[in-house]
Amino acid sequence: MTRDPECAAHDAPLHSAPPSLPDDSFMTRSILITGAASGIGLALTQRFVATGHRVIACDLREDALQALRREVGGPIRTLAFDVADARQIESAITQVSDDPPSILVNNAGLQHVSPLEQFPPEKWQQLIAVMLTGAALLTRAVLPSMRARNYGRIVNIGSIHGLIASPFKSAYVAAKHGLIGFSKSIALETGDADITINTVCPSYVKTPLVESQIASLAATHGLTPEQVVEEIMLKPMPKRQFISLEELTGTVEFLLSDAARNITGQCITLDGGWTAQ
Repeated sequence: MTRDPECAAHDAPLHSAPPSLPDDSFMTRSILITGAASGIGLALTQRFVATGHRVIACDLREDALQALRREVGGPIRTLAFDVADARQIESAITQVSDDPPSILVNNAGLQHVSPLEQFPPEKWQQLIAVMLTGAALLTRAVLPSMRARNYGRIVNIGSIHGLIASPFKSAYVAAKHGLIGFSKSIALETGDADITINTVCPSYVKTPLVESQIASLAATHGLTPEQVVEEIMLKPMPKRQFISLEELTGTVEFLLSDAARNITGQCITLDGGWTAQ
């Protein structure tokens, strides 16, 4: 039997010996990544370009994407659009209709640290729009082509704050909690196809977003940046270390592999033991 590169056949006789999972490392796919110009998105973009995938790197600003193209140095498609805008999403997906994404990584994110009484309402709405509504709108946009191929993988970059709360981060915590619930619902809706959706929930990863949080938390709590890292960020983690970009990209790669074809609607937690307590 020949193996369709986009939709592998996995049926086996009921009582046969367990088959070895096929090695799909040679296969390349079209992968759309949001928030691709920095941090986790940049690491994922670099990794997937290096492994030969057809990456569609998306970000809000065209200048950031130009810098990304120079940094990656490999073949890459870029799209500048606002993930919170349904019309811009529709236009972007139309632009890649010649090679629609079979993999979507919802990574775009931002943070604002403030007590709720001082939280600007427009900033609260922006965080929800980008990290929750935007992920839903993009998933909605790519699902028809995934269903047409009977293949799709959706990975949401969540956060430890999708599982536990922290003060002064009400919008971020609400968005990340909502993302996990959204993923579970879509996992049920796509159970009839070879489509999976999962959320990766790391604790702190040393990215520009976290660097800005350190400064904000230092100002809010009257601490030094070093005290924020040790007493707020790493203190709840038994391993007391940041999650590396290599760990995160490796986890995403696993969720795209055949070994994870029946993992869906799950939250994969990389937290150094934070939630084990």
